[in-house]
Parts: sequence; C-alpha cells; structure tokens
Amino acid sequence: MSHPPLLTPEEKLADAKKLLCLPRIVVICGSTRFMTEMNEADLRETKAGRIVVKPGCDMKSPHELWSDPVEAEALKVRLDDLHRAKIRLADEVLVVGDYIGDSTRAEIAYARSLGKPLRFTHPEVDPDT
Repeated sequence: MSHPPLLTPEEKLADAKKLLCLPRIVVICGSTRFMTEMNEADLRETKAGRIVVKPGCDMKSPHELWSDPVEAEALKVRLDDLHRAKIRLADEVLVVGDYIGDSTRAEIAYARSLGKPLRFTHPEVDPDT
C-alpha cells in the first residue's frame, strides 16, 4: 500500500494559508536607516490588500531597551532570528532602500535560498543583477 509523501513544514504552512484564505504576506527588508521608507512601503502594501511584516526595532536610534551594549548585542541576535522567521512566514520579500548592507544582503540570500520572490524599491541595488 502506497502512502502519499509527507508534506514539508513549508508546504503545510502554504496549505494552511490557503485554507484560511489569508492575503499575500509581504516581509519588508532593508537597512533600518530606511525606516521612514519602510513605513511608506507598509502603507502601500497594506492598501494593496497584503499583510505586512517588517523590522519592529530601529537599534540605530537610542532607546532604553538597547542602551546596555551587552544586552544590545544579544537583542540584535534575537532580532535577526526573528526577522528570518518573518522571511519564512512571508510569501514574498520587499527590499526597501537604495543601499544594501551586510545584514540585508544576508536576508536576501536567505530569502532566495527559500525560493521566496523578491521585489526591490531600487532594483539597481539587487546584489544578483
């Protein structure tokens, strides 16, 4: 007796999104120096009927939550892990800004390794073109 192949976690997630009739989920990536542009992209994507996830902390701006350098470094690691989870959750990636630093370059490579479609507000900065 033959059994159907087991679904991967990614396939199960895609099926669950379809069953729940969820709109397309877009994750915004980019340097936090572009937080204003990310907020604008969030508005436009939301208006277009998409669910948007993006960085929630701009650690380049002073804040008591990351004022201690040791705690700030640990927080950055956790936030990087959280953002990779947002990339896994999303159906596509929108890269915002006219500059790609090391962190964003790593996020783009990660998204591509997962087969996620990418869009760029500034296509000329795509590291693979």
